Amino acid sequence: MPLIQVKTSITQPESTVIESLLTTLSTKLAKHLGKPESYVMTSFDSDIKMTFAGSFDPVCYLEIKSVGSMSPSQTKAMSEEFCQVIEDKLGVDKNRTYIEFADAKGSMWGWNGRTF
Repeated sequence: MPLIQVKTSITQPESTVIESLLTTLSTKLAKHLGKPESYVMTSFDSDIKMTFAGSFDPVCYLEIKSVGSMSPSQTKAMSEEFCQVIEDKLGVDKNRTYIEFADAKGSMWGWNGRTF
């Protein structure tokens, strides 16, 4: 049910870096949302042509979706923590990372042949 997608302009790092990033984000997302990690999905795309502020310097975009509503305090805490994780693991400056948070209605999220 929770999903975090990472899209970045950097060259694809070694698989161990990607795996470490995705498992870290998965654990942290579950904790922030108070949901079981067994429902969390993560994805990573690199080598995407992207600009930010008119520059091709390294940039990152995260998309976080979850069934239910995320409070402003939750999104603030996630923004702080996830921007730091991206900077630490991928080397993309925090000020070159955007995060989009999206709440989803249970009826608009499918899994296992049903919806939530």
